[in-house]
Amino acid sequence: MSEDGYRRLRGLAAEAGLDEGEFLSFLFEHWGSVINEEKFVARLRLFNSELEARKR
Repeated sequence: MSEDGYRRLRGLAAEAGLDEGEFLSFLFEHWGSVINEEKFVARLRLFNSELEARKR
């Protein structure tokens, strides 16, 4: 996990009053109702296209 991703996870979990594991459990258990699928797919494609450059 990137530093930016982990920082965001910690912040969201803290806002919700949960630890990181509890927040991830909530997110995945309620996935369909907390994301916009079209935006998610577009963002995932963009992330994948930039992944190799991010690893350098």
